[in-house]
Amino acid sequence: MNPADLDALNPEQLRALAAQLIAEVKEKEREASERDRELHFRQTRIDQLTHEVSILKRQQFGRRSEQLDSEQMNLLDEAIDGDLVAIEMELGQLEPTRAERQREQPKRAPLPPQLPRTDVHHEPDSTTCQCGCERIRIGEDVSEKLDYTPGVFTVERHIRGKWVCKACETLIQAPVPPHVIDKGMPTAGLLAQVLVAKYGDHLPLYRQEQIFGRAGLAIPRSTLGAWVGRCGVQLQPLVDALGQAIRQQAVLHADETPVQMLSPGKGKTHRAYLWAYTSTQFSELRAVVYDFAESRAGAHAR
Repeated sequence: MNPADLDALNPEQLRALAAQLIAEVKEKEREASERDRELHFRQTRIDQLTHEVSILKRQQFGRRSEQLDSEQMNLLDEAIDGDLVAIEMELGQLEPTRAERQREQPKRAPLPPQLPRTDVHHEPDSTTCQCGCERIRIGEDVSEKLDYTPGVFTVERHIRGKWVCKACETLIQAPVPPHVIDKGMPTAGLLAQVLVAKYGDHLPLYRQEQIFGRAGLAIPRSTLGAWVGRCGVQLQPLVDALGQAIRQQAVLHADETPVQMLSPGKGKTHRAYLWAYTSTQFSELRAVVYDFAESRAGAHAR
């Protein structure tokens, strides 16, 4: 049906046509879903049979630890050959034909529904038909494109008003809100981003310095390092509480990683250790605590 035929239909016919098209689309989706399930079953069975083939071939051609006489060997080889032929025949039946493989198209996974959507509408310049009638909208095609906007820095302007009484000549002002770093530039959100990028995403501070520089922010890595150190001090009570909760578990896993430590005033390094303590997968508390120790002495493990 071409556009000229659509123009000749009345509203009732257009609605009926739209309903028919929707039903056909749903039927196609159902058939595609059934094909996907069948292909998944076939692939699972193929993987299973391929694994069995490899096991049988190892039994047939690999070295045998047990000594068997010639008659037993012949019986074993005949049984393995029969199993291999049966499996290969089943694999041949499960494998899709060349035509089916050519028709199969990779199915793209849908974009996550939790991502925010921005609608971009594209409509004809004119909805008036050549005959002079006004066209009506019967549906739409929707295609989704994934877009990305790099991280945007914003500035919080904390404005503290000054209030004065002319009669008694007194002035009041709201107190400065608490910050992780007193009189510092970063907010808690920026500090969290720096820490997660460094320890969670393994992004060194010098690379973060470059990222900030591309955004027009001159924040040297020495300043970023100072921020990380201050956050470590502020988070120490949380680390202590987490460590105490970990030590109360019935079973703990512990492991140490050797690191080189620079001895103060000596200019030499010696081996130190970074201990990791974690609960088991069956514990209600799932956490890991790291502890730096200058040696493997038992006092550190306790």
